[in-house]
Amino acid sequence: MDKKVTVIGAGHVGATAAQRLAEKELCDVVLIDIIEGVPQGKALDLTEAAPIEKHDAHLTGANAYDASAGSDIVIITAGIPRKPGMSRDDLISTNAGIVKTVTQQIAALSPDSILIIVSNPLDAMCHVAHAVSGFPKERVIGMAGVLDSARFRAFISMELNVSVENTHAFVLGGHGDTMVPLPRYSTVAGIPITELLSEDRIDALVDRTRNGGAEIVGLLKTGSAYYAPASAAVEMAESIIKDKKKILPCAVYLEGEYGINDLFIGLEKECSIINHNLFNNYRKRTGLIRFLLVTRFC
Repeated sequence: MDKKVTVIGAGHVGATAAQRLAEKELCDVVLIDIIEGVPQGKALDLTEAAPIEKHDAHLTGANAYDASAGSDIVIITAGIPRKPGMSRDDLISTNAGIVKTVTQQIAALSPDSILIIVSNPLDAMCHVAHAVSGFPKERVIGMAGVLDSARFRAFISMELNVSVENTHAFVLGGHGDTMVPLPRYSTVAGIPITELLSEDRIDALVDRTRNGGAEIVGLLKTGSAYYAPASAAVEMAESIIKDKKKILPCAVYLEGEYGINDLFIGLEKECSIINHNLFNNYRKRTGLIRFLLVTRFC
């Protein structure tokens, strides 16, 4: 593989992300965790599945960061998960220290990498990674809107009994109670859901989307969601690796856009590889100003 992606954290989210990266045959994968034997064992297990899944991605598990050197993309999932009754903000003091340590190592060994942040509380962890790495804002992206939009799409599909492939949803803003699902820009086969559902049903779907993570935490009782978060992070990585030019809702750093400064917030952006300098552009479509994030491999 000509691309290398490191996943930090070999828990449920990290291991699932590593699995999906490999099975999509997007890149070679390095899985890093501080618990001795865990990343090595999971990487070996995934390697042994390769003949069945029919991919030739190379997987490496390690406790030291040296194996991550020269990564094109780094997905940071490290940190403690939520437990029932906890909000994402309850994790901030512990996870900020973890993300700081991780980012210091990654910035030293993979100075040209793109960081995809998954650790919670997402927006705050993006700030930590951006400040510690010293990377330009185009190379620090938070995984939030892709997951939240997927949850909204799933609930719309369940409500209307239609294929998820025919749904499209917009969820912007913060990752948590402050997220902003946009029903009039959320559609089924091009038809806004405002024309298909009553206001009270839409409100119920919006509320369920805002509390989607907490609902799963409450059901699992000993952990938090991992399949969908991993899929969301991998979709972002795939868009960058394949230069798919997808418009994806992610957390990005604002410097005056919308009158907001020095904050990470969820907006739409295009993740792409280009052959010239990193740049930002802005445009209007259907009344929405979209922040287009264009990145490249250095």
